[in-house]
Amino acid sequence: MDTTGLIDKAVALAPTLALAILTLIVGFWLIKRVTKYAVRAIESSGIDNTLSSFLASLISILLKVLLLFSVAGQVGINTTSFIAILGALMVGVGMALNGTIGHFASGVMLMIFKPFKVGDLVTIAEGHTGTVDSINAFNTVLATLDNKRIIIANSNITGNSIINISGQGTVGVEMTFGISYDDDIDQARKVIMEVISNCPFILDDPATGVVVAELADSSVNLATRPFCKSEHFFDTKFYLQEHVKKALDAGGLNMPYPQVDVHMVAS
Repeated sequence: MDTTGLIDKAVALAPTLALAILTLIVGFWLIKRVTKYAVRAIESSGIDNTLSSFLASLISILLKVLLLFSVAGQVGINTTSFIAILGALMVGVGMALNGTIGHFASGVMLMIFKPFKVGDLVTIAEGHTGTVDSINAFNTVLATLDNKRIIIANSNITGNSIINISGQGTVGVEMTFGISYDDDIDQARKVIMEVISNCPFILDDPATGVVVAELADSSVNLATRPFCKSEHFFDTKFYLQEHVKKALDAGGLNMPYPQVDVHMVAS
């Protein structure tokens, strides 16, 4: 092809290329504005910040993909075959990343339905207990009381029971204390109630009681469920375990351990 033909083609394509470049510049600017507007709208609706940033990112990516397809069509590129190849590629990637996609989908569910939020004390996925440190797209991070970090795949969370200990603001601390069958139940109840009344974390409302929960093999089990603020759950539990034991000992009441009486019969 001679130089004149190349120049003629370049001159003919120049307006189309210029329009495509202008479309890209204006399109990216508009997408940026639309994304900012979407972020403000999502945040004003009260949606969690983690979810709002995820949705804004998704909107931006989708709009940019549509813009690129539009510009490709402007300059005469056949996008039909490209879309088919991209679709096949996405199917292959989806099959290869099946588990990862499941974690991602579970993360979206956690952010939408909010069974817990950052800062909540929870028991999730095979009995792991800790404070929620972060909720990510593929996993959730717990900080335990002994300063460990537990990273749990999101699909393992949504596929199991979730106990949000601090979700209601207050929580009942269920405790059981065993006494001997020879001990006086009313005296033991009085001792336990005195400890409860002295605990600085326990709330007055709802009122706390002590009941006979079980006549077990080796003990009479007394149960109580005092309420405290969620952040004081373990403080209350540890306080009661220590001080009830000391108070029962001081009152001459026994907390028996399992035992078996063996009777020997002489032959």
